[in-house]
Amino acid sequence: MNKLFTETGYVSLNKYGEQLCGDRVEIIENENETTIVLADGLGSGVKANILSTLTSKIIGTMMANGLSVEDCVETIANTLPVCRQREIAYSTFTILKIDNNRQARIIQFDNPYVILLRNGKSYDYPKTLIKIGDKNIYESRINTNVGDIFILMSDGAIYAGVGKTLNYGWQRDNIIEYIQTRYNIEISAKMAATVLADECNELYMNMPGDDTTIAAVKIRERQPVNLMIGPPANPADVPKLMSLFFSKEGKKVVCGGTTSNIVADYLGTQIITQLEYTDPSIPPAGYIKGIDLVTEGVITISKVLEYAKSYSSGKDLSASWNNKKDAASLVSQTLFEEATDINFFVGKAINPAHQNPDLPINFGIKIRLIDELAKKLELMGKKIKVSYF
Repeated sequence: MNKLFTETGYVSLNKYGEQLCGDRVEIIENENETTIVLADGLGSGVKANILSTLTSKIIGTMMANGLSVEDCVETIANTLPVCRQREIAYSTFTILKIDNNRQARIIQFDNPYVILLRNGKSYDYPKTLIKIGDKNIYESRINTNVGDIFILMSDGAIYAGVGKTLNYGWQRDNIIEYIQTRYNIEISAKMAATVLADECNELYMNMPGDDTTIAAVKIRERQPVNLMIGPPANPADVPKLMSLFFSKEGKKVVCGGTTSNIVADYLGTQIITQLEYTDPSIPPAGYIKGIDLVTEGVITISKVLEYAKSYSSGKDLSASWNNKKDAASLVSQTLFEEATDINFFVGKAINPAHQNPDLPINFGIKIRLIDELAKKLELMGKKIKVSYF
């Protein structure tokens, strides 16, 4: 493992009035490679959803196992059902395979061409035409740089606004110009996809005329984050927990009043409490010298989990936490946007206050919150380790 990380994220908009999306994103991660497939099924609704799901699953599995492009396309052609009206049996697709975070291979069939941002500007990478039967496939091989962002999209993106806000849709050059103006070096893959999908939705006046998917992949340096919540079940384990926590590289986040006091005592310092609420429903953050972020426990993490559920769904355009300064939003920014690897240190001591039947929290709530949050973060592509004490 090198010190780089392949970060992925995507957002899909259903065609207005449709329950299912006709686009599908499949992400397969092996030890040294990441394969992402964006498939756009013919038409919309159930049939398109089936076509794109079959396409993405088959291609993703085959490519991740080292099979050739020719084998993938032939398998797709022989597997997908034929549309009686149009007499065609395919969905369009884009494949991006990142090897060891260093080499990118792009394979494109009838989707809008992948945009590559390098140092915040569009990079015109080479494409080689490959004929497979009657299909024109374009292949590219590129050495990646730290900070590169690859943007994959279905054609719903370039048709955004047709007949409503734009005469000819949102063309690829317009999309490039838009993302370049909103680029910053810290933007995550998911946020880049969210920014573009949100603009597509605006151009469609919140009634997309086609299924629209934006997927993004960013090559970035690994950023570990360590989050501690709750004291250990056995007080004698406090030195061990503190030693492990502070030996880890990366940002330090401490959640919970008792936990914060233990950390402050261990560091020989004090907690500086904040009395001003930026959000009346979230206890304010505190400050301990040597810790990057100090917050209350269960209430704050419950709100973080709420944000994580929405953000990991692939359909959230608001990312309302992104520009807020309350404690839950700050934790969300740290975990969702900054972190690549997250280590949870979870103390299993029982908080007597949580045993009050009149409170909306009960025994084990902390454990369940962290377990569920960890699963949502894994869906975002984070590398997660949870340790209990």
